[in-house]
Amino acid sequence: MIEYRDLRIAILGAGSVGAQVARLLLEHRQELSDRVGAGLQLVGVAVRDLDAPRTAEIPRELLTTDARSLILGADIVIELMGGIEPAREYLALALNSGADVITANKALLATHGPELFEIAEQVGAQLYYEAAVGGAIPIIRPLRDSLAGDRVRRILGIVNGTTNYILDRMDTEGDSLEEALDAATRLGYAEADPTADIGGFDAAHKAAILASLAFHTTVPLDAVHREGIEHVTHAQVEGAKHAGYVVKLLAVCERLTDPETGAEGVSARVHPALVPIGHPLAAVRGVNNAVFLEAEAAGSLMFYGAGAGGVETASAVLGDLVSAARRHVIGGPGITESTHGELPVLPITSVVTRYQITLQVADRPGVLATIATMFSDHGVSVEAVQQSVPEQAAEGEPDATATLVIGTHRATEAALAATVMALRAGDVVTEVTSVLRVEGL
Repeated sequence: MIEYRDLRIAILGAGSVGAQVARLLLEHRQELSDRVGAGLQLVGVAVRDLDAPRTAEIPRELLTTDARSLILGADIVIELMGGIEPAREYLALALNSGADVITANKALLATHGPELFEIAEQVGAQLYYEAAVGGAIPIIRPLRDSLAGDRVRRILGIVNGTTNYILDRMDTEGDSLEEALDAATRLGYAEADPTADIGGFDAAHKAAILASLAFHTTVPLDAVHREGIEHVTHAQVEGAKHAGYVVKLLAVCERLTDPETGAEGVSARVHPALVPIGHPLAAVRGVNNAVFLEAEAAGSLMFYGAGAGGVETASAVLGDLVSAARRHVIGGPGITESTHGELPVLPITSVVTRYQITLQVADRPGVLATIATMFSDHGVSVEAVQQSVPEQAAEGEPDATATLVIGTHRATEAALAATVMALRAGDVVTEVTSVLRVEGL
């Protein structure tokens, strides 16, 4: 029998996720209450427009435009409105009032997470955010709790379903980027303005969150190196396939040794990368997400599943709700974030990885030797070279050109950048067609 008083639950936002959370909470209220040991009462859903269409029906008497009053009367506040403001203001208000907070707002956490965690710690409240990265995939709690005693070495994450769908179509259907984006838009996977996805902004927010958790270090958003997929071509995807790779937009978070000081630091970056066809991440298709994690004691772990969707993300939100409600019933302060390692966040120039560079070169004797010397002069070791059949020049035009695909051994980003600069400045390379990092080896 439930003896604890009913807990008052407020939801901010009734979009695709918020509406589903409200529906599931109302439909499964008794079962969830039994798990918690207290009644769960949805006291209201704050919205901007009372009459807007919704993906799930919410009783009109629960809808309100007065978010502040709703927050101040709640024990647990679930923020699903997105954006920075007024979400930040509302969550600060909720935490300062003593309410626990649940959010799926990765942009807010990536930019104002430390501020909100500090408020929560000061008042003894709890901030939950399992749904902020990976949708339904449980990754926040394993990093924060299960692996808190381990040393995470590296995370490779496919954390944006839209870009994964686009790159997958380019790989399996032979689409151009534009054709794949059109398909994603028709299916509702891409927004009318896809910049946040295509430009890697969404993935960068999630990388900042993952890196901060994994390395117990505050990793600000502006320290995350970001490249999107807007310049990925069909030729690159086809070339990757022939070489035994697939192209994925990866969030990469790893421990590094600073090449200048020898001290340990961390790096967080988002960029297109070549993933070996035999790696588990290469098999992640469509709009699914996956996080591949390497830890010192636990070894390699893989978290895979739906990275978006109203019902799927609602599952993670309700999991946080049960945890928050149980804390109220049992009592005690919230669990603070373990972000006190404060390792230095190293720039992209400190990263060490493998690369694949595609060049258009003049087809004449001595070119390959000249290019090999350029790589050697900048400390980059060549692992493999593949040359295409030269394209014959028309009469009266410059020499014929050939395509070289050069794979390197591990090198620093700084050394690789200097090599590419030298290649572009030389007289034997007509074009540096592509530079892609190779991850997962």
